[in-house]
Amino acid sequence: MKRRRGPAARGARPLLLLLLPVQAALMIGVGRLVTGPAAHHWPLEAEDGAPRALAEHRDAPFLTAVSEWLSALGSTQVVVGLTIVALLALLGLPRIGLLGLPRTALRREALFLAVAVAAQSAVFVLVTAFVERPRPDLPRLDAAPPTSSFPSGHVGASLALYGGLAVIAALRLRGPWRPAVTAALLLVPPAVGLARVYRGMHFPSDVAGGLLNGAATLLIVSAVFLHGHRSAPRPDRGRLPERPHLPAPAPAADSSGGRTVLVVRHPFGCPDDLAERLRAVLDGHGHTHREQRWIRTTAERPAGALAEELAAHRPALVVACGGDGTLRACAEVLAGTGIPLAVVPCGTGNLLARNLGLPLDPEAALEASLAGDSHPIDVGRVRGDGLAPTRFTVMAGIGFDAAMVKDASPRLKSRLGWAAYVLSALRHLRDPSVRLTIRVDGVRPRRRRARMVVIGNVGTLQGGLPLLPGARPDSGHLDVVVFDPRGPGGWLAAAAHLLSRVLRRPPTTPAGAAGTEAGGALEYFTATRVDVRCARPQPRELDGDPATDGTRLTAWVEPGALRVQLPRTTAVREGEEEEQHGNSPTRTAAPQRAR
Repeated sequence: MKRRRGPAARGARPLLLLLLPVQAALMIGVGRLVTGPAAHHWPLEAEDGAPRALAEHRDAPFLTAVSEWLSALGSTQVVVGLTIVALLALLGLPRIGLLGLPRTALRREALFLAVAVAAQSAVFVLVTAFVERPRPDLPRLDAAPPTSSFPSGHVGASLALYGGLAVIAALRLRGPWRPAVTAALLLVPPAVGLARVYRGMHFPSDVAGGLLNGAATLLIVSAVFLHGHRSAPRPDRGRLPERPHLPAPAPAADSSGGRTVLVVRHPFGCPDDLAERLRAVLDGHGHTHREQRWIRTTAERPAGALAEELAAHRPALVVACGGDGTLRACAEVLAGTGIPLAVVPCGTGNLLARNLGLPLDPEAALEASLAGDSHPIDVGRVRGDGLAPTRFTVMAGIGFDAAMVKDASPRLKSRLGWAAYVLSALRHLRDPSVRLTIRVDGVRPRRRRARMVVIGNVGTLQGGLPLLPGARPDSGHLDVVVFDPRGPGGWLAAAAHLLSRVLRRPPTTPAGAAGTEAGGALEYFTATRVDVRCARPQPRELDGDPATDGTRLTAWVEPGALRVQLPRTTAVREGEEEEQHGNSPTRTAAPQRAR
């Protein structure tokens, strides 16, 4: 009979991470042996001939170009960038059922990959501090970094990344492509090692040391995060996702008593066939075709003629069919009117819909919203140099995130969705930080250097990644993060820290409090008013739309200014218990706060 591992055995697995210092000590010992007593014995005494023999073939342009490409696969910038892409893919691709993955975010696998890459990098840096080995004495095709030649950092990083992806592929992929994908990923690290020897950057023993370092890291980290773990079962399709706790519904009054519904439609996000299906959903909830007034948006007027229609007819409901930009434009007009807004996600990011727990299928979102109640949520208001006062519902940012949004290709966004932003972000990983001051609720300005500052009304990004874990759309304040990773290690630490939050519910930060996390790469504030001033002009964005560059961004909160239609969450068990005690069952339960 097979014995099951109990909670004590599972709780002891994180202690295996204590083997990483042991691994570093062993790698230092191997490095001292390679550079000391074993250096004058075979095979180490003859390995100098390998890079020299390969250097004789550098007159072949094809081989040199291939070696350059392979070497780049193990470089710090590419490994960091591809790690971020892989983490977002592990959290996002399963939700849409690609590659035969289970339809749940692979959170444990994502954490495994992030920790493996970060741990390998940490061990590598520690080993090179105690082992000094010069690089081969021959012309080198790459600039030599100021680290020891042993072990190869390119090879260790590539094994941690591509080997980690191979482990995930072998465990989670389904179908005939699983062995092909796994084998292809496993071939990358030795190919990178061969390229590094060809380009005169390492001896064969350095490559072997990099492979050993990466393999030991994968073994330890996989034992902690993947051993004995099964993919989560497919969630119940009939159950709505969790959404933030919001106050009890209070339906907005319609002074005209009419049932007019204004539907603001983005023509590309909501094409004609989808519009007809949404029209049928409205009709099924009693809003006949005669009561529906459809408004098309344009680039110049992102809310279309909504303001004019509101002046002529006070509707019972406004439906926004588009992305976060369309929703922001509608919120700009509706805030303070008491007219409820139904969110139909038809854009690239759909962050407001995600944070409110709405289904991402447009028809399902409209169906659930019409069957629910209206709730007040906060909106943010922002202004700056060259930026007229305007509202936002999701986030406003200055710096790296705005540059990513600004440079994202519209063609790629139409084909890849939000993954196009990830590709744009890779081009800005090496952008310098900027000096800035940040003033929170009028207190003394704080001086910082940062890559970006994000001010959020909500805090969860695609894939459930909680950038602002304490942000809630009904909190009455805004949440702020100052992002300043220092070097590749800082990027990896921040990525690992954010991914670790996906696996647990983080505590909220009290209003007015501040704190730093991920080794200082992330600094958090909560406030009702935030003023950011940069030393030089920076890109700015509002709800995923680029704004004009500038040096200043001032934001404040308008509590409960916008009413949004949200689905009901029926508490069957609570209702049954109340019936047993003689009380009438509640029709709705308090919605839970989104992770």
